[in-house]
Amino acid sequence: MNDLGALAQLLESLDGHGYRAYRRIEGAWVGPGFTLLVDHVQPDPFATPTRLRVRLPHSVHRLPPELWSNRARRTGLLDYLLRVFKRAVQSCPGVGSGRSCQFFVDAGGAEVLERAAACMGPDYLELRFRVGLPARGRTVLGQAAARLLTEVLPQALQALHAARLDLAQARAWADLTEDHAHLQAQLESLGLVAFVRDGSVLPRESGVSSRPLSGAVPFESPPELRVTLATLHHGPVTGMGLPEGVTVVTGGGFHGKTTLLEAIERGVYPHVPGDGREWVVTRSTTVKLRSEDGRAVTGVHLTPFVHDLPFGASTDFFSTADASGSTSLAAAIQEALEVGARVLLLDEDTSATNLLVRDARMQRLVRRETITPLIDRVRELHERLGVSTLLVTGGGGDYLDVADRVLLLENYRVRDATEEARALVRELPTGRAVGDPAHPLRVRPRVPEAASFDPRRGGRVKIKAQGTETLLFGRETLDLRGLEQLVDPSQTRAIGHLMARLRELAGDRTLAQLLAQLERELDEHGLHHLDPAPELARPRRYELAGTINRLRSLRVRPWRSEKSSP
Repeated sequence: MNDLGALAQLLESLDGHGYRAYRRIEGAWVGPGFTLLVDHVQPDPFATPTRLRVRLPHSVHRLPPELWSNRARRTGLLDYLLRVFKRAVQSCPGVGSGRSCQFFVDAGGAEVLERAAACMGPDYLELRFRVGLPARGRTVLGQAAARLLTEVLPQALQALHAARLDLAQARAWADLTEDHAHLQAQLESLGLVAFVRDGSVLPRESGVSSRPLSGAVPFESPPELRVTLATLHHGPVTGMGLPEGVTVVTGGGFHGKTTLLEAIERGVYPHVPGDGREWVVTRSTTVKLRSEDGRAVTGVHLTPFVHDLPFGASTDFFSTADASGSTSLAAAIQEALEVGARVLLLDEDTSATNLLVRDARMQRLVRRETITPLIDRVRELHERLGVSTLLVTGGGGDYLDVADRVLLLENYRVRDATEEARALVRELPTGRAVGDPAHPLRVRPRVPEAASFDPRRGGRVKIKAQGTETLLFGRETLDLRGLEQLVDPSQTRAIGHLMARLRELAGDRTLAQLLAQLERELDEHGLHHLDPAPELARPRRYELAGTINRLRSLRVRPWRSEKSSP
């Protein structure tokens, strides 16, 4: 195995050669206290940058093992190290064409995610990243490349050594990530779906920003819902414990309803210290749903919500290439339940009204209705299936009849208005007939066919994420805007590779069983076994299932079993 001195000499000797001469540096090179592995060299300066790894033995970086003593702490620590490394290499001077001299490190935003870009092996810390090897046009700049890989990179790696790292901050990342997992594990046993600590700053600077809004009103829990939970590293924490059941969040426009909902939907992930939402903790089985006109629906049992269609069309195993708002939302509910969702989040602003509710006047006027609205199912969801629902509404007063809890937001302050709402229900009855659905609430598992998951286009594998909203998978362009709990493009990319893996796994197993198998593989082998790309972050099963359900190539058959739930 050659050392960095030999690498520098080789790079300098390549100066002025054609760009493909860089391929000669592929392989392993030993540096001072680390090993550099050049796995794949880009074919030209405008192509996807060169893929590298570095390994730092534990005896060299000397980070305390207690910082990565379990999965949650390891995720937090590695997230922090990637951010430190990204900052350390940003000072690299840029010369040449295309992406010359640029480092590409897959570090995160507000959420802390498990990433392929870093792992803690038995004997070493490994970082995976990309570098644009320098060139002028398509001519190698060997001396610049030598400086980049044998001077700039080793200096940046020094920032990861315990002697130079801010260990207090690294510990804060690990402690907070572990405490998030610890609180999340407590919620179900406490009968809660979410926890929001007092003092949290929920508003963001803008709808596309992850930065907390300066001067925003800190969150204060209503006394009726105030709970104190134990943490491992931060002592007791006090805030709002949102109970299981049916919760209605209401209030005037611009008073913080959607802001609270967004914080809760993102609370399935740990957040970085100082984010403002780091103490918003939501059950891992929580799924945000919305209507999506035009999306594909394949083989979904819609009868609990949509039935008795004209001309006798069945909805027991329903498919369409162009779903309406109500059909897409009904499908989203059933699809989420199929893969284990136990908390549903909805906002009336993004939900088809006729799937949410049908008021008394419309009940009288429309006698042949093909839709059973959610309001007639929401109690049954909780009482029979154990599924809780949180609905944000400014105008759906009929939901006060079925709510266990009503929260009212005024100037971003939350008030428990449950008793007031119950008094209004008695004082102002809506006259709405209580629904008695004729069709049982049931979920029918589906078995996907392997041919559904073909990542090839023109004979080559095509998997490409365009932000969090679009995934190119084989011949398809998937619109993922409806999956609002996708928070990182690297999750989108990982979903593409997981779907490609399903081409090998699919057969006789249900979708829920396939997702469980993928989760076991990720637990055992990590993300890197999917694809050598460093830009992969672990998605949740619900966003993976949501992407699968948007495949127009999806082919499924019913699971032949007496069981009616996943």
